[in-house]
Amino acid sequence: MGKNGQHRLEITDVSYRPSLSAPIGMDVLDFVELLVRGERRGIDLSAPQRPDFHHLIHVTAGTLRHRVDFTDCAVETGGWLWVSPGQVHQYVTDDLTTARGTIVIWQPGFVPADPPFDQSPLLPTEPHAGAARLTLRHLAHEYADLTSLPLDAHLQTLRMLLSVLLLRLSHVRPDPVSSAPAEDTFRRYSAALERDFRTSHHVSEYATALGYSPRTLTRATLAATGTTAKQYLDARVLLEAKRLLVHTDATAADISRTLGFAEPTDFAKFFRRRDGRTPLEFRAVARGQR
Repeated sequence: MGKNGQHRLEITDVSYRPSLSAPIGMDVLDFVELLVRGERRGIDLSAPQRPDFHHLIHVTAGTLRHRVDFTDCAVETGGWLWVSPGQVHQYVTDDLTTARGTIVIWQPGFVPADPPFDQSPLLPTEPHAGAARLTLRHLAHEYADLTSLPLDAHLQTLRMLLSVLLLRLSHVRPDPVSSAPAEDTFRRYSAALERDFRTSHHVSEYATALGYSPRTLTRATLAATGTTAKQYLDARVLLEAKRLLVHTDATAADISRTLGFAEPTDFAKFFRRRDGRTPLEFRAVARGQR
């Protein structure tokens, strides 16, 4: 609680904690079970939360409204939504009681690669829709069957089926053709940036650490995102700043230090150049205070 009995705003960091009967690294649950787990762990599902694991949400009936990093979306019947580790998201809990669906959660590294699509809701058409549903049913069946295979074989089966499901969904919205070397360069840059953006704000530092030239990083980032390497880096810092401004009560000076700026004035200049407002002006507007 804050001053005068007011509840302090914060982002809830949610660690991976499967059910007791779940295999190591992955879990499958429905919306009812999600509500039960949230209540058991004392997590308000309607409040901002930052999980350290993947979510793949499939709605089988009704509509699930969801917010992922300031983007509101409505996942309709038959739709899929991926939320990656570290993103801040919120449920509309009323929808969890009226809609029906399945959520697959897994730790980074459980399958060889992240889902090759963004977090925007996917609404597959046939034949992709039927194939994805069938794969999910098979995954859920194998997940629940803990006795017919040795544990190592059980885990390998789940990894393979989850990989098939992600691969099938990746072809719902085909990616543009791009070169494998550029994709690998961008993936390495993106991973390094996600790890170090709070302390390193210069593309040249990432280039040196990864063994590329800044120009190579920019070419790869342009091919993958349509933005330069510097724009991509600045957008990630700005997103984290906005998360902290909206979902916590941290001061602009606190956020400046958290994000590695030498002075709060440097952070204020950075934010205004990229958003057009000061950090506190953005907070007030985002919270509906002006």
